[in-house]
Amino acid sequence: MFSIKIDNNIIKNINLLDIELLHPHEKVILDKKEILKQNLKYKDNHVIISSIIVCEQSNTIIDGHHRYFALKELGLKKIPVTFINYFSEKIKTDSKNSYSKYDIIKNAKNGNLYEPKSTKHLIYCEEELDWFPITLISTLFNLKLN
Repeated sequence: MFSIKIDNNIIKNINLLDIELLHPHEKVILDKKEILKQNLKYKDNHVIISSIIVCEQSNTIIDGHHRYFALKELGLKKIPVTFINYFSEKIKTDSKNSYSKYDIIKNAKNGNLYEPKSTKHLIYCEEELDWFPITLISTLFNLKLN
């Protein structure tokens, strides 16, 4: 169950995916990534972490870049992802929908990363008739780090 009510056609799958199949579209704030990585390393062999939100058609990361890079540097081969219908009109790239979703995917596939936090993806909540950060549709996973 998610903390907001969304269109049933947005989430397509929730699963573990080979980390090498993902395409980030943004750089990360190095200090933030390092703090996250250190926090994950200081846990037991298991850590509870939110899934990475990914476009189901392209494997482009929509939300969770810091988690992705931290988990990759920790050597994880498979990470939790929530696959979404990124091209739904109920997902915006930021409050003004300033970025083209097609450009985001094209740049990600070509390795042309946007600056950190350039996009602030939002999703439409059916119940409240308002837009919220897309990270609210992440799913918690219990990962084994070793």
